[in-house]
Amino acid sequence: MQHSASDQPAALDSIDRKIVAALARDARLSMRAMAELVHISRTSAHTRVQNLVRRGVITGFGAQIDRKSLGLHVSALVVVKIGDVSWAVIASKLAELPFVEKAQAVSGDIDIILTVSAPDHEQLSQAILRDIHSMPGVISTRSHLILEEIAGHSPGETPDIWR
Repeated sequence: MQHSASDQPAALDSIDRKIVAALARDARLSMRAMAELVHISRTSAHTRVQNLVRRGVITGFGAQIDRKSLGLHVSALVVVKIGDVSWAVIASKLAELPFVEKAQAVSGDIDIILTVSAPDHEQLSQAILRDIHSMPGVISTRSHLILEEIAGHSPGETPDIWR
């Protein structure tokens, strides 16, 4: 099957990548500040951001949250192996559980990695053992406490080295 040029998403130019990187650092950046930062007019900045949203490059705007300030003092990565069930179905059920922040499908000998945060070890343990491990379709779980987290580059902040 051949793909036409219209099948492929249009590549981002360096200005679009700078806009994405700036919004990844600060989603509250004004259009005026954005325009000054990337050296374009406010109208052009606004049009480019709207186009990035329309094309699905920018999927939302949000705040970065400090878990501990919300009372979530302990976090873990929970490795989940599932049985003969639909990944999409079980992942959506797992993602709905209290304290589950994210569910990711992964390759290899495991199926899903969950990010789970709770107020304390007892509630984290209950979430893993009672809610996750006992869910129909889950064969096994392995938990890894997150001791420290250091942010790297968000996708938009990758240096402008690809073309």
